[in-house]
Amino acid sequence: MKREARRTFILAIASGLLLGAGAFTFRYAEGLSYFSTDPAACVNCHIMQPQYDSWQKASHHTVAGCVDCHLPHDLVPKYLAKAENGYFHSKGFTLQDFPEPIQIRGSNKQILQENCLACHEGLVHDLVAGATVAVDAVNCIHCHRSVGHGDTVGLGGRDRGEEAERNRP
Repeated sequence: MKREARRTFILAIASGLLLGAGAFTFRYAEGLSYFSTDPAACVNCHIMQPQYDSWQKASHHTVAGCVDCHLPHDLVPKYLAKAENGYFHSKGFTLQDFPEPIQIRGSNKQILQENCLACHEGLVHDLVAGATVAVDAVNCIHCHRSVGHGDTVGLGGRDRGEEAERNRP
């Protein structure tokens, strides 16, 4: 019986440590904020600051937040995408193995394209029929990149301040 009690004690300690570390990490990473639709939640990770800043300059700033464009609108697919993105963000930031500037993944590009077409269906219906399915279709962001994120702010674009300085008389 002593052996059984020792195992139970060790299991309780290990479970408590794991639960405590998980709760601390969730709190430290402001985990509850990711269940909201507040764009400020995207800035919890310092690397997202340029995207947030450029979104504030974008033409869609007053009508669309991050989740409106970057997540499916149906409940189950939305939370599956949030879970998948959360996993890749956590992995990337923990292991520091993400590309800089950060890049949108293929599945998220598809979500973005579907959301563009859903909101602007009446305007672009005949223009981009089948654009979400065709492999060689032009994505909306190919021409309209600045709609969601405005002028590139630290997103790998050229530094216009240096260029302006060079062109000064």
